[in-house]
Amino acid sequence: MPRVVVDVMPKPEILDPQGKAVLGALPRLGFTGVTDVRQGKRFEIEVPEVTEAVLAEIAKMADSLLANTVIENYTVRVEQDA
Repeated sequence: MPRVVVDVMPKPEILDPQGKAVLGALPRLGFTGVTDVRQGKRFEIEVPEVTEAVLAEIAKMADSLLANTVIENYTVRVEQDA
C-alpha cells in the first residue's frame, strides 16, 4: 500500500530545546563533529493510491492538524518502496 510521509519541523527562527538537549548529549556519548540538531515529527499515512487529490487532502491535514503552522513547517512526500 502506498505511504505518504509528512515531516514536520520547527521553523528556523523557533528555539528547539529538545534538539539542543540532544546536541549537548552527543559529545558525552562520544559523538563529535555535530554542529546542530533539530527535532521534529514524522507522520506515515497509508492510502489506497496516490493521486494529486490525495496529496492535496494530506496537505490540508498537515496544515490544519499535523503541524502548528505558526511555529512549524511541513513537507509532504511519497515514500518509495524499499
